[in-house]
Amino acid sequence: MKRPFIKKLLIIAISSLIITIGVKLHSVYQFPKVMNWDHKQLQLIDDKTKNFSFAVLGDNRNSVDEFIHLINTINSDDDILFSIDIGDLVGNGETRKYMLFIDQVKRFKKPLLTAIGNHDIKNYRHYFTEENGRENYYNVFGNFYYSLAIGDAYFIILDNADEQNIDIQQMTWLKEELEKSLKYKYRFIFMHVPLFDPRVEPPTIGHAMYDINSAKQLNSIFDKYNITMLFTSHIHSYYRGEWGKTPYIITGGAGAPLYGNNPEHSFYHYIKVSVSGKGIMYEVKKITPFHDSTVNRFIDGIHDAWKYIYYFIVFQYLYIMFWIIILYVFVYLFFSKKNRKDQTKV
Repeated sequence: MKRPFIKKLLIIAISSLIITIGVKLHSVYQFPKVMNWDHKQLQLIDDKTKNFSFAVLGDNRNSVDEFIHLINTINSDDDILFSIDIGDLVGNGETRKYMLFIDQVKRFKKPLLTAIGNHDIKNYRHYFTEENGRENYYNVFGNFYYSLAIGDAYFIILDNADEQNIDIQQMTWLKEELEKSLKYKYRFIFMHVPLFDPRVEPPTIGHAMYDINSAKQLNSIFDKYNITMLFTSHIHSYYRGEWGKTPYIITGGAGAPLYGNNPEHSFYHYIKVSVSGKGIMYEVKKITPFHDSTVNRFIDGIHDAWKYIYYFIVFQYLYIMFWIIILYVFVYLFFSKKNRKDQTKV
């Protein structure tokens, strides 16, 4: 093997190692670890205001164009006090996916709260690495369920991401929160998985809570406390109706692939909710992604691809460095052996 080839191979290997280490160091200094996101966002909300609007969205996972356009549209509405994403923030609970999500939602000009979805708790396995999605969500966003009060409205965010039910501890907490909520004029509930699927008739469960008895129990509790509106997502469409005495809105159009092609239900959107002493107004805000030009779309694509590669390097840098070294040694030994054979023949 000729020495120039050895030098080039070594230069490529060293350059790759330097780039990998550089990206990792850059991430440490430029992107500090995000923790307690929801708690910090709560501190930014003016809870004394009486008349306000908020945005509800869900199921943005794996979306780029649609989700970014949705964020920009919400940002253009000065009336919106805050937004809440009710689950499936990411495709699975890999740390890298959550960092990509945070990178996207930093575009929000107003606070963003989250609820946990079934995709958010999915575990991630890669080589010898195993990540727990639920644990990763907790590390980034904090509590799985929580509440807040703004003016005359009380907000309760629940965790039914397992698609089955809510546990005994959360049920006890929920009843206590609902008792507190009676002091307020309006009561809003948010959870990812709907009680029932409006597209199917019982006893078919459809894309909803699999534990039908738990769904009925929650429905009965919501009826008892005269919930103003129950917001869910999970179904990538828009539906509005009532389960018993409980009105509901399913909003799953924040960017994930839509279900079906019925124009009455299947479209990208979010819900704008306006609260005042006179009542509540719900507006369905449709989103039609667009790009100013082919050039801008190309640039956006490069940017998003680089972000994905960037976070891949950040979280897999040890494996990348390992394989760079292994490949270098393998190629070096292979060509050295071949070179010795060629010399023997001569």
